[in-house]
Amino acid sequence: MKIAVIGGTGLIGSRVVGVLNAGGHRAVPHATSTGLDLRSGEGLPEALTGADVVVNLTKPATFDEASPVFFQQTMDHLLTAAEEAGVGHAVILSIVGADLVPGLAHYRAKVLQEDLLKAGPVPYSIVRATQFFEFIDTVLSWTSDEHTVRLPATLMQPVAADDVAQAVADVSVGVPLRGTRDIAGPEVFTLDELGRITLAARGDHRAVVTDDGAGLYAAAPGRALLAGGGAVIARTTYREWLASTAGRQVRRR
Repeated sequence: MKIAVIGGTGLIGSRVVGVLNAGGHRAVPHATSTGLDLRSGEGLPEALTGADVVVNLTKPATFDEASPVFFQQTMDHLLTAAEEAGVGHAVILSIVGADLVPGLAHYRAKVLQEDLLKAGPVPYSIVRATQFFEFIDTVLSWTSDEHTVRLPATLMQPVAADDVAQAVADVSVGVPLRGTRDIAGPEVFTLDELGRITLAARGDHRAVVTDDGAGLYAAAPGRALLAGGGAVIARTTYREWLASTAGRQVRRR
């Protein structure tokens, strides 16, 4: 099976390509660096030639009000090109709870992306993931100084990028879901608790101050970011992942 992975050089995309190729499929990564510009559509027909499946893992440069524009443009181009190329399955990666946090522009934009895919001409699957372990350090940096890190007590169920990639790969080689599959980590934390665990593992002695107005995730109410019934629950725990990445930090996809 030939699978075009758009955004195939990023945090999740590179892992998805690796999983698929290890499974005997022909996964081809496409990105700006390979000559594909999804915003203009340049290089898209060539990328989809002969592809059975297209996986879209692209993201906007910023997570503000530019996000909806990005997804409208890129999905229009992708779905038109996929239909013309006879691609039989389109897959996107979205966010658990995206529809429950309208206060975040990027979450509203992901819902738009999902809706465009559902209304499009290509059989589809949507994988929704909770926040990646790999992004927690970045979240901490948003509301920190040299002495403290301020974080809300927002409930989160983070997951390892490797586990997300496996879930995306599994869906990509299956029959189109014409629906959504959620994946989440095995543990639920409050974000301020995650901050304390992370800083301790990094040997960072700054204090975590609980501030329910601090940062992006202060906008997420109640259990909005937690997986519901029927979700795939990954095996990797946060502390296991921290131990495996000791001494280094990683950036978001």
